[in-house]
Amino acid sequence: MVEKKKREIIFMEEAIKLALRAYEEDEIPVGAVVTYENRVIAKGYNQVEKLNDPTAHAEMIAITAACEYLKTKWLYNCTLYVTLEPCIMCAGALILSRIDNIVFGALDPKSGAFGSKLDINSLKLNHRIKVSKGILEDNCSHILKEFFKNRRK
Repeated sequence: MVEKKKREIIFMEEAIKLALRAYEEDEIPVGAVVTYENRVIAKGYNQVEKLNDPTAHAEMIAITAACEYLKTKWLYNCTLYVTLEPCIMCAGALILSRIDNIVFGALDPKSGAFGSKLDINSLKLNHRIKVSKGILEDNCSHILKEFFKNRRK
């Protein structure tokens, strides 16, 4: 259990680095990594503004990169680490990818789809995802709060 917790922290720290990159590019600071066999195989950070694409969320970019890396549309035995609870769009994509696990930091009470606003796993779809939440939550929340505080100035 200690080993799993250490791994979650290490990979969430990688996702936080990506969130900070998004912050620097004036994007909503969310970062994501996908792991397979305990190593990072894909990364993503929000690029909605840069790409003028409402679907360019960190999770979507990381899912696409992971599928490309594994040369498959299925992300069996993979875990997504993301700094913010995925939205409904990203949750749907994660279900369709058949990813096994997600680990997220901050809750998203406005649009979180893994327990905050909706719990996609309760919909009895054809796939369920194991969820761990609150990993480095304070760090993840702080980045988002700072971003929006600065934006309001």
